[in-house]
Parts: sequence; structure tokens; C-alpha cells
Amino acid sequence: MVKKRIIIGVSGASGVILGIRLLDYFSDKAAFETHLTWGNQAKKILSIETGYDYKQVESLADYAYSENCLTAPIASGSFITSGMVVIPCSMSALGAISNATPYNLLTRAADVCLKEKRKLILVPRESPLHAGHLKNMYNAAIYGSIILPPIPAFYNKPASCEDMINFTIARILDQFEIEHNLCKRWGEK
Repeated sequence: MVKKRIIIGVSGASGVILGIRLLDYFSDKAAFETHLTWGNQAKKILSIETGYDYKQVESLADYAYSENCLTAPIASGSFITSGMVVIPCSMSALGAISNATPYNLLTRAADVCLKEKRKLILVPRESPLHAGHLKNMYNAAIYGSIILPPIPAFYNKPASCEDMINFTIARILDQFEIEHNLCKRWGEK
């Protein structure tokens, strides 16, 4: 069986738990191979916001790379993937992606997805947004990115923070046309 490769980039923004949850979803799915890239800032946020150790997070991925490892396979367009999710996506990562100026492995892998016409989903984590943030999101969308902020829905009556996180993960999986049962869809009882 050929596995679908998914790159997961965790940038140094609040909301690292979203990236962990996405990695966790794929960790027991034999049909997928995950490639994690993240750096020191994301690991600092991890220690502030969660009880996870960075080694626990890396163990959820099939492959994990430091943001400084520019020789990783995901830095090359010849390494075939189904696409990438940057979750959470900091405003500095968004700026680099939207201006085609990659500065580390995460932004380089995103740039590769865009140039190879592969799916790139950005999950921006900032509020409120100023015109520069919005312009960068617009530019990233024009270049082919999908902008998917972690905004919960309430029609499915979330009972916990986990329910709201799962809603965002479900929306990402929908973009890859991956079946799941993480949340109720509109109109479902």
C-alpha cells in the first residue's frame, strides 16, 4: 500500500495543541505518513500551553525535522506529498509564505507545496488582525493556499475545548477529502 504523505508544520504561535491533535489523528492511520517540521519557538510554546514533552509530540509523527534541517526530503519538490498543513501558522511564517521568502524548513516546505501546486493549508493564529496580516492571507490565498482559521462552529453544540479543536481538525481533513467522524456535520442529529 502506498501511503499518503502529509507535512505538518507547527510554527511558534499559540495553539500548538491544534498541531498535536492533527498529528495524533494521523498517528494510528496506516494509510498516512506524517512529516513534522517545527522549531525552538514552537517547542517553547508547547511547554507553556501544554503538558506535552517535545519528544512525545515528535513520536506522533513518522518523521520529525528541525526547522534548520534544510536538507530534509520535504524541502524538495521531487519528494511527493499530498500537501502540508501549517498549524498553528504564526504571522511571521505567513509573511514568509505569502511573500515567497522562506527562511527555514517549515516555510521552505510550504513554498515547495505552492510551486508544485500541492495543497497548502494555513491555520493562522492571531487576533485581532491588522491590514498587513490580512494582505498576507490574501496573497497566500492568491498563490494557492487555503486559509483555515481555527474558528469553532456552534451548530454542533461543542461541550468541551476538545470538541472545538476537533472541529478545526475535521475541517482540515475535509480539505484533503479524508473521511472522519470527529464532529457532527450541519443538519446531522
